[in-house]
Amino acid sequence: ALHSAVAKRWRELTKTPIAEGYGLTETSPVVSFNPLTGNPRDGSIGIPAPGTDVRLVGDDGQDVAAGAPGELWVRGPQVMRGYWNAEEETAKVMHDGWFATGDVAVMDEAGFMRIVDRKKDMVLVSGFNVYPNEVEDVIAQMDNVLEVAVIGVTDGKTGEAVRAYVVQNPESTREVMPADVLAHCKQHLAAYKVPKLVVVRDELPKSPIGKVLRKDLRKAVAEEMKQH
Repeated sequence: ALHSAVAKRWRELTKTPIAEGYGLTETSPVVSFNPLTGNPRDGSIGIPAPGTDVRLVGDDGQDVAAGAPGELWVRGPQVMRGYWNAEEETAKVMHDGWFATGDVAVMDEAGFMRIVDRKKDMVLVSGFNVYPNEVEDVIAQMDNVLEVAVIGVTDGKTGEAVRAYVVQNPESTREVMPADVLAHCKQHLAAYKVPKLVVVRDELPKSPIGKVLRKDLRKAVAEEMKQH
């Protein structure tokens, strides 16, 4: 998801709107997008493309109540038939023509959707759901933070705990300090969503297209725990 701070900065620098959309390899090229006209809806992935059906599904396999988060399922001419020579993997995501994206989303009364996070990235803290995107969006508002990534790590007391990784913004004269990040989070987030630990790094692991790889951060933490 596009952080609201990034969208705001884009408009300031370019003086042009940015229209966020949503799509996956399995739904090429797009599922939904925001109109270029009207007020900007930062964080929204817009409304479904023509000919595209969407639904938000709970863990029970039923559609969730209006406004509630659920896994985004998609049906349309752009949705794949399945993975090549991988019937088992196909069966996990295809359900009577519907593709289960693995992304948790919410929809407002006007039909505009917002991605909450990847289902597998959700952090469970003392029974409460924490979505990394929300925490990242808050931290990204700090002008001395260039990049941020949030993951869940095993915790003996709460089951899982929130951990944030931040990269210093080289254009800022203020050094990013873990204590400052925590104080900022406490002002804008519920207590259980506040990171238990903030780590400052020179860079974050990324894919060839520049996407931050949370799984690599989780893997590094798992390896650290094995050594202790």
